[in-house]
Amino acid sequence: MPRIAKTSDFKTPDNEYARTIPCEKLSLSSPLQWVKMGFKDIFKAPLISFFYGICFAVAAGGIEWLVYLQGSHLVIFPSLIVYMLIGPFLALGLYDASWQIEKHHKPKLFHSIKAIRRNGVSQWSFAILLCVAMIFWMRIAALLHALYPEMQGASLEAFLPFLISGSVVGFIFSCVIFSMSAFSIPLMMERRVDMMTAVFTSYNAVKNNLGPMLVWASIIVVGIGFGFATAGIGMIIAMPVLGFATWHGYRQTISRKH
Repeated sequence: MPRIAKTSDFKTPDNEYARTIPCEKLSLSSPLQWVKMGFKDIFKAPLISFFYGICFAVAAGGIEWLVYLQGSHLVIFPSLIVYMLIGPFLALGLYDASWQIEKHHKPKLFHSIKAIRRNGVSQWSFAILLCVAMIFWMRIAALLHALYPEMQGASLEAFLPFLISGSVVGFIFSCVIFSMSAFSIPLMMERRVDMMTAVFTSYNAVKNNLGPMLVWASIIVVGIGFGFATAGIGMIIAMPVLGFATWHGYRQTISRKH
C-alpha cells in the first residue's frame, strides 16, 4: 500500500533560505579592475549602454529640474535617495548584458529588459524593502529638519547641529543600503536566490572586504557626482560603466558554485 504523503514532506529545508554564500578576499585594486572591464563592455554592447545611459540621464535631469522648481535644497537628499534606490533596478539590464558577454553571446536589448522577470518575486521583494528604507529615511529627515535654524542668514554655528546630525544619520543609512545592495541584485538575477540570502550574502561580502568596498563606494559616489554635475549628461557614460563594473565585481567577490 503506497504511503500517503504528509505536509512535512513538501517543506523546503530551512537552510535553503536566508543563507550566506561565501565571498572571496579582494585587494584594494580590485574595484579599479572592475571599472576597466566595465569600459570594455561598453564597446561590446554600445546600444544597450546608450539606452540605459539615457534612462539614467533622464532620471538625473528630472531630479535636478524638480529641485529647481521647488527652489529648496530640502528636496535634494530625498531625491538622491530615490535615485540610489531605483538605480540598481535600471542596472539590471546592464548586468544581463555583461552576463551575456561573459557567456560569449551577443547581448540584446530586449533580452536585457526581460532581466527583471528572471527572479521577479525576490527582486520585487527587495524593491519593497528599499522603499520601506526610503520612507524611514524621509521620516528621519523630517525629524532632523527640526534642528534647521528658522532665521534667515543664520550663522554656521546655528547650522552645525543640523549639519552634523544629518551627515551622521545619512552616512549610516547610506552604509546600510550599500551593504544590502552591493551585490544582492546580480546575485538574485543569476542564481535566483531568495531576497534574504542575497541581502545576507551582500552584507557579508562588504563586511569582509571593507577596504576594497570603501574604494568601490567612493568610485560610485564620484561617478554619480560627475553625472549630476553635468546636468545628467555624464550619466550616459558613468552609469553603464558602473553597472557593468558591478557585475564584474559580483563575479569576482561572491564565490562560484562548484
